[in-house]
Amino acid sequence: MRGRRTARRPARDPLVDGLRAFAVAGVVLGHWLVTGLVLDAEGALNLASPLTTMPTLAPVSWVLQTLGLFFFAAGHASARSADRHSGSAWVTHRLRRLLLPAIALLGTGSAVLLAAAVAGVPDGTLSVALTLAISPLWFLAPLLALVVLTGPLRAAVHRWGTPRCAVTAAAVVASADLAVRLLPAGTWLPPVTVLAAWAVPYLLGLAHADGRLSRRRDARWLAAAGAVGLAAVLALGYPVSAVGIPGEGRSNLDPPSLLVVALAVTQTGLGLLARPTLVRLLSRPLPRRLASGINRHAVRIYLWHQPVLVAVVVLAAHGGTALSGLHTAPDDPSWLLARIGWLPVLTALLVLLVRRGEPRPTTAPVSGGRAAVDR
Repeated sequence: MRGRRTARRPARDPLVDGLRAFAVAGVVLGHWLVTGLVLDAEGALNLASPLTTMPTLAPVSWVLQTLGLFFFAAGHASARSADRHSGSAWVTHRLRRLLLPAIALLGTGSAVLLAAAVAGVPDGTLSVALTLAISPLWFLAPLLALVVLTGPLRAAVHRWGTPRCAVTAAAVVASADLAVRLLPAGTWLPPVTVLAAWAVPYLLGLAHADGRLSRRRDARWLAAAGAVGLAAVLALGYPVSAVGIPGEGRSNLDPPSLLVVALAVTQTGLGLLARPTLVRLLSRPLPRRLASGINRHAVRIYLWHQPVLVAVVVLAAHGGTALSGLHTAPDDPSWLLARIGWLPVLTALLVLLVRRGEPRPTTAPVSGGRAAVDR
């Protein structure tokens, strides 16, 4: 994983497009599979998680918690965007592309929640709906900060090399994790890991955009280092799940811990190793169109997937019958199978929502010209 530069890749990298599409799909699928909404006797919805009653499924979260790949792709996109635009115009453009969908979500969500309150929807349901609607917005804070810091971070990678920069950010996370263990419970700590943890894959994305990490040896080093890191933090007693579990005292995601960093590095290494397979896959029409569509609507998909789940669950509850996989407790494998059966409905509604009012793409698909998310 040396810091020297190699020849730059073309303006579009189908590998990064494929990894971004996989990352967005993984986050959506993961949330839909671990978010239980139980209908109680008063008709209100309460949050629950199948990981609470089926802890053996926790390692599956390592596959579906793909935010590290998302930040890797974001770093790559920011570097390429900076190369194509002069001055700070690219920062303004990228911030606008991130903030406008979030503002639309907040405006629409506020109107819907107000209408639901007037219609007499139980307070518990409104609280759950609000929690799930705004929970995806947390990622905007570190992503916006990293976009603004792209120039200095890129300069640091050029000067000191990728390994030193990534290890420095990981050391900040390690220090915060240690402080949490040593300080008395309830001690407030600044949320430095929210930025430092996601800076690691973002730095890897910046490096990859500049031609670093282009050799298979680099990818193998990343995958191996991440796997060793995962084994080490698990041996130190970190929770196994890569996502938060209701009722658990510690979470690897809130705030992000060293396990999340190690997972992001592992996924990035494995993703880079999979380049030949992913490039061949994305040369086929259907996977190419699917990846292009996900990339074009990536932010909207991420922001709206949980509100879609809440809407389906709430509307179905008006029938007065608790439907398996939607309103029942996620306490056995049958619930998981039932929730999987609802995925096509959720997907169809999400596709209709994110495409509504979106301008038609003016660029070539994923293997060619410039996709909207990377402008």
